[in-house]
Amino acid sequence: MNAQVSIIRCGDYAPVLVQGAVKKAIDSLGGITNFIKPASKVLVKPNLLMAKGPEFGIDTHPEVVRAVVKLLKGINCKIFLGDGPSVWGSQIENVDEVYVQSGMKAVCEEEGIELVKFDKRRWRGKFPLTTWLDNCDYLISIPKFKTHDFTILTGAIKNLFGLVSGTYKTELHKKYFAEEEFAKMLVDIYEQVRPSLTVVDGIMAMEGDGPGTAGKLRQTNLLLAGSDGVALDSVMALIMGLEPLDILTTKEAARRQLGAADINCIEVLGEKLEDVINEPFQLPATSLIKKTPRPIIEIAKKFIRFYPKINHHRCIRCGACIQACPQKVISMQANKIVIDYRGCISCFCCPEACPAAAIRVRKSLLAKMIGL
Repeated sequence: MNAQVSIIRCGDYAPVLVQGAVKKAIDSLGGITNFIKPASKVLVKPNLLMAKGPEFGIDTHPEVVRAVVKLLKGINCKIFLGDGPSVWGSQIENVDEVYVQSGMKAVCEEEGIELVKFDKRRWRGKFPLTTWLDNCDYLISIPKFKTHDFTILTGAIKNLFGLVSGTYKTELHKKYFAEEEFAKMLVDIYEQVRPSLTVVDGIMAMEGDGPGTAGKLRQTNLLLAGSDGVALDSVMALIMGLEPLDILTTKEAARRQLGAADINCIEVLGEKLEDVINEPFQLPATSLIKKTPRPIIEIAKKFIRFYPKINHHRCIRCGACIQACPQKVISMQANKIVIDYRGCISCFCCPEACPAAAIRVRKSLLAKMIGL
C-alpha cells in the first residue's frame, strides 16, 4: 500500500484559514481518528529552535499548533505540548522564554492544555528521550519546513531531535559530527519514536542558510500531513527542487525500509505535486560540497573547507556561539568573538545559535576556485 501525503494550500496564518486547511489536510487522510484514538493522551511537539516571535519564521507557527490542538480537543483528548528547544545560547535553560516568544504559552493558556518541559528522560535505544513519550499514548509532530546548513532539510525526521533531553544534544553533535553519521543518528531516533501523525508548517518556509536567523523566509502557502515521515520529507525535497535521496536522513531511512522515498510509492492527496513545485529553493552554502563527487573530495578534502565566519559589525557579543560550540573553540577575546579553527569541526552549531545573524558560512579558496 502506498504512503499518503496530503498537500493543502493556505494563504496566510489567519486562524480561520489555518484551522480549515489543517482539518482538510487531515480529513483527506481519513480524519484525526484514523491516527489518534478518542479520549487518549497526546504529546504535541512543534519545532521550537529559539526564543523568536512567529514573524521570524524560525519556530512552528502557533496557529498551526492551535489548529491541531482543536482537532484533538474535538475527540476529548488530554493534550500535552512541549519541545526541547535548542541547547545553543542558553535556550534550554530559558525554555520559558522560548515558550512565551514562540506563542506556545499563549496557545496552551487559551486552549486549556498543559505546557510541559522535557526535563526528565529515559534511555530509549541509544538516546535519552523525554519521559513524556512514556506518559502519552500518541505523538504528533509539527515541524517547520526549513533548510538546514547541516542536513539540508529539516522536516519530519529532523524535528524529532528535539525529543533528546537537555544538553545531551551537544554530546550527540560531538559524537556524530560527520553528516552521514549525524543522519544515521536522526534516523535512529525516528525509528525509535515513529509519530502517529506529522503536520508540516510550510505556509512560511525558509530557504538559504537555515534553520535560524541566517535563513531567508519564503512564502510557499502550504501545509502537509501524513503518518510516514520519510514520505513527507521526500515530498518536501521535491518541492525544494531536490531528489528525495539527496537528503541523507531520507536516504538512510529508505535504506532501512522505514518509509517511502520513491514518489511512485507515495499517493499525494489535495494539491497536485507538480502544481506546488516552483522555483528551486536556495540551498545552504554547505549543501554544495555534498553534491561534489566523493573521489574529488577525498583528493582535495584537506583544502576544501566550509567554515563559520564572524561578522563583527553585526555581532552583539551575547556569547550564544560560545555556549553552542561542542568543541569549545569559540571564545571572547578583547571584546571580540574569536574562533580557533584548529579545533573547528564545521558542525555549524554557531550560526544556528546566533540571534543576530552575525555568523555566516564561508568557503576556502580551493572551494571557490572549483565552483563550490
